[in-house]
Amino acid sequence: MGGAFLAAAVLARLGGRIGLPTIPLFILAGILLGPHTPGYTLLSNPHDLEMLSALGLVLLLFYLGLEFHMDDLRTGGRKMAVAGGTYLALNVGAGLGFGFALGWGASEALVLAGVLGISSSAIVTKILVDLGRIGNPETRPILGIIVVEDVFLALYLAALQPILSGADSLPAALADGGKAFGFLLLLALAARFGTKAVGKLMNTKDDELLVISFLGVAVFVAGVSEMFGVADAIGAFMVGLMLGSTSSAARILKLVHPLRDAFGAIFFFAFGLSIDPGDLPSVLWPVLAAVVLTLAMNIAAGLAAAKVYSFGAQATANIATTLVARGEFALILATMAAAAGLDERLSPFIAGYVLLLAVLAPLAAGRSHWLAGVLPGGRGKDGDQDRERVAVPA
Repeated sequence: MGGAFLAAAVLARLGGRIGLPTIPLFILAGILLGPHTPGYTLLSNPHDLEMLSALGLVLLLFYLGLEFHMDDLRTGGRKMAVAGGTYLALNVGAGLGFGFALGWGASEALVLAGVLGISSSAIVTKILVDLGRIGNPETRPILGIIVVEDVFLALYLAALQPILSGADSLPAALADGGKAFGFLLLLALAARFGTKAVGKLMNTKDDELLVISFLGVAVFVAGVSEMFGVADAIGAFMVGLMLGSTSSAARILKLVHPLRDAFGAIFFFAFGLSIDPGDLPSVLWPVLAAVVLTLAMNIAAGLAAAKVYSFGAQATANIATTLVARGEFALILATMAAAAGLDERLSPFIAGYVLLLAVLAPLAAGRSHWLAGVLPGGRGKDGDQDRERVAVPA
């Protein structure tokens, strides 16, 4: 495990010097030191990190739940719903059609719909911070689309779990789905009405006790969720949603951050261990086709969002390029697909797709003015470029 942390840290430091995000570098570290790559093998069995990897996934979604608030949807109003819904319709729809076009199977197509359809909130947020665009006018709809995607993700994973579990018949599948949605509804009700009770449970001035308490609740509920057919990560997300409304939310957010980073790195590293680079050439053309499709759908979604918010060409280009990144959610779906025994080509496809887009996204976002120049009104008529410069907070 120490070697995994160090390898991930070294590659991330090197990549940071040229502006690359950490997620693809953590995966690359796992690939290079895994059993399928010639040279030194750090771990011959990826399952050795299985529990730590699961903990990383749980903490990633728990953290996301902490940052998410239902008020975000209410204050965003109709514009946020329209922009987010349009983004999902274009990208998830294109991903589903692409999955069926590949002919790998119906379950595989449903997985690919989520893989191609949902952005990486971790990479998107990092891009916004690194480029100094937090104060830009188009950043609010970007974050709004991310919020809508998060809500969709919770429902989508809950619906997908019974399908991937391979129920023997339609009644069995409906029963599994009903059980999963029932438990998800119970968690949602707890998040809505149980905040005060949970807040009292977490109410302590001792940071040590607080860490043990929120970790215990998050991991326990994640495990129980799995028993009811709901993805463990979604159980953790709902706990984060609940704790995010308590008086201890700010302290929990600060305390869980280093844990999320550490074990999240192990999650991505462990995923890299399972990838055989020799399988990547077999999915090269599907990966390139999926990347081109994603870029096209993001430009279309950017144009739609810009129309809703009355933005000009530069803001449109910023929306389109910033949301291109795919990351942690695609890998969650890859993990679920592998556990369900779906087509073996899915894992290398998702790995190649995530790696390529995770590298391209920050590069494209930093050069969004190239795209703005070819969009309608992109010859400096709307002054977006100037607004972007003055909107950066001091």
